Amino acid sequence: MFEFGSYPYASKRFVKYAINGMCATSSHLAAQAGVDMLKKGGNAFDAAIAAATCLTVLEPQANGIGADAFAIIWHKGKIYGLNSSGFMGKSFSLEALKQKGFEKMPIYGFSPVTVPGAPAAWAAVNQRFGRLPLSEVVEPAARYAEEGAATSQNLSDMMKLFSGRLKDVLDVSPECQSWLDCFTPGGHIPEPGEIYRNPDQAKTLRDIGATNAESFYRGDIADKIDAYSNKFGGFIHKEDLEAYQPEWVDPVSVNYRGYDVWELPPNGQGIVALMALNILNNFEPSQNDVASYHREIEALKLAFADGQRYIAEPKSMSVSVKDLLSPAYGLERSKLIGDRAILPECGKPKASGTVYLCAADNDGNMISFIQSNFRGFGSGVVIPGTGIGLQNRGLGFSLDPASENFAAPGKRPYHTIIPGFLTKDNNPVGPFGVMGGFMQPQGHMQVMIDYIDKGLNPQACLDAPRWQWMEGKKIHFEPAFPEYIVEALKSRGHDVAYDLNVGGFGRGQMIFQTGKGTLMGATEPRCEGACEAW
Repeated sequence: MFEFGSYPYASKRFVKYAINGMCATSSHLAAQAGVDMLKKGGNAFDAAIAAATCLTVLEPQANGIGADAFAIIWHKGKIYGLNSSGFMGKSFSLEALKQKGFEKMPIYGFSPVTVPGAPAAWAAVNQRFGRLPLSEVVEPAARYAEEGAATSQNLSDMMKLFSGRLKDVLDVSPECQSWLDCFTPGGHIPEPGEIYRNPDQAKTLRDIGATNAESFYRGDIADKIDAYSNKFGGFIHKEDLEAYQPEWVDPVSVNYRGYDVWELPPNGQGIVALMALNILNNFEPSQNDVASYHREIEALKLAFADGQRYIAEPKSMSVSVKDLLSPAYGLERSKLIGDRAILPECGKPKASGTVYLCAADNDGNMISFIQSNFRGFGSGVVIPGTGIGLQNRGLGFSLDPASENFAAPGKRPYHTIIPGFLTKDNNPVGPFGVMGGFMQPQGHMQVMIDYIDKGLNPQACLDAPRWQWMEGKKIHFEPAFPEYIVEALKSRGHDVAYDLNVGGFGRGQMIFQTGKGTLMGATEPRCEGACEAW
């Protein structure tokens, strides 16, 4: 539909090309750290972990050492998946939560904290696929934490917003005072451009690097987490940290018009994007018109209805991923799509705050990597003396005992963060991802349609204005979305509105092979993203 070399949207960026390697992240400093690893003799996996650890310092409002992580890896002709999300502590119970005065899972404090998986992910990727020692890979991040980095506009704004929220909950979650002490010492919030340092985080990163994360789960750092959790009645204890191991998994895929689109299996929501594409396989390719957008919105709604009903820890699911992704089920769901917007309901298949980055090198290695705190800075708990901010992934649980996603000790919650990967004819095309809560599978579906159906290049795919399903028939659109399309969708029964919060529509990165022995990369115009090439 479009010329591959065209830029039909208001992009001020172009596809970047390279021979030796690339690293694309939401921070130019993190991307540079990744490329520096390649120049030192490291590979794509060293680049990704260097960038990931830097992002814990540069964008703590989205991720941290106490975050979770997922990855899809291409290495020597094979695809691998890594699920490094954590489980709820063994001492958790609904009764214990209620005894603390909470009828629902609180956003802040120790209660929603699950075992952090990010450090284990860094060590697992490094030990299995990396070339450089982890201590060397994390050093750029440690230097930024120790010597300081310029505070971005977004970080300063989020610090102001988050500090106000925490001050309002200190009476019920006094453990959050540690966040204020760490990020706003003396009550001072760094202004944009001001140097911010976190020397405690530098020490922790070096400790993780020197011990391959053993200190975090079984050593001195684990002791500090355990002590602070015990002080405030948290559900995470050293025995939970000691029991934690990341899980190597087989990614799952659907074939969409000759391409295989890959995601990780549950407990993540990646299969929502795959279910939507599976439904759309029963229609003609997108024509960038009203009918196409209507079908895409309806397919996504139906996929989300199934995802929110069935996605949980795999052993708790009553239906299989295979059945949810079967062509027969996709056809069945597609028959529900007519000319009018519908309220989505789950079907019955038979038998059945985030940072994203990617990296590639000239040996064919590629990695799609994502890590997140959840709700901005996460739980608002920082372990004193460590710089470790803890996520609040327990918010992904249901507290309804009838739900497959019911919160329970040792169980992982429904998880929003998802890395993506694309192949064709068993050959890698490359990693892609769009971060941002429940926008993520929506973003994955939209950039794949833009690339496969519309023929857009990776940068144009990321530049294209996006829509987001909110609930029911409610759809939000970015300001740049064509008004005639929005009005026509309204006439089909959609509850439409423009949304000025562009940050809510996700932030993505892509690195694809050109088929000419080189790489092409793109980065998100909605953030301070960078695709660094060598």
